[in-house]
Amino acid sequence: MKWGTLYGAEYVNVLYSAVRANLTGDFRFVCLTDDSSGLRSEIETFPIPDIGLKPENWRHGAWPKIALFGHDLYGLTGRALFIDLDTVICGQLGEFFTLGSGLMALDSTPWRGKDGPPSTGTGIFAFDLGSLGYLVDRLRAERDAITEKYDIEQAYVHGEVSPIGYWPQAWIVSYKYHLRPPLLIDRLRGPNPPGPEVRVLCFHGRPRPIDLIRPPAGNWDVFPHYGRGPVPWMVDYWTRHGGRV
Repeated sequence: MKWGTLYGAEYVNVLYSAVRANLTGDFRFVCLTDDSSGLRSEIETFPIPDIGLKPENWRHGAWPKIALFGHDLYGLTGRALFIDLDTVICGQLGEFFTLGSGLMALDSTPWRGKDGPPSTGTGIFAFDLGSLGYLVDRLRAERDAITEKYDIEQAYVHGEVSPIGYWPQAWIVSYKYHLRPPLLIDRLRGPNPPGPEVRVLCFHGRPRPIDLIRPPAGNWDVFPHYGRGPVPWMVDYWTRHGGRV
């Protein structure tokens, strides 16, 4: 999904190329967007369905993602894999479609070094199209109460869907929790590349992938963390999949 101006067409095109390189056989790559200009011809585009959100719901909490769960999403059928635009594809994706059933998502609880129940993240998830339409129905009927109770869309999904299955931890890592160097060390060296077992690298908030590729002047990380200059392995990924430096 792409709305607003934070992530441009280049993000979609790079993601398509990376998916194509890591998924065998035929697939449909669909982008729901308010602006389809600049997208590759292989990418199918549809408008983001209107599910009755207020303007502030578009700016906070990624609530438009819930539109994916509609009873009928432009006639699309089958197993779907949703991937956030600020995601780096590092390895094969086929098993993301075949492992488990129902809603499969990432569990971010271990990322924070915590034990406890899973915490559902929606940076990447798989589901059967049309099977969770009640999420849209409830949001339409109780929008203000639900957005106040859950604040962000992934908390709503976590609280209202059962059961949820989770990907193996080795498949998905976070830039912030797994690759960012420790404080002070980050003044001396850049972030580590993902290991060979990693299939998906997630970014969330700042820095964004483009900050490691076309960095702004000075520190591109969030103080007291520090990052400076382009990161070679991210530049290689971006250019290999058609992005510009």
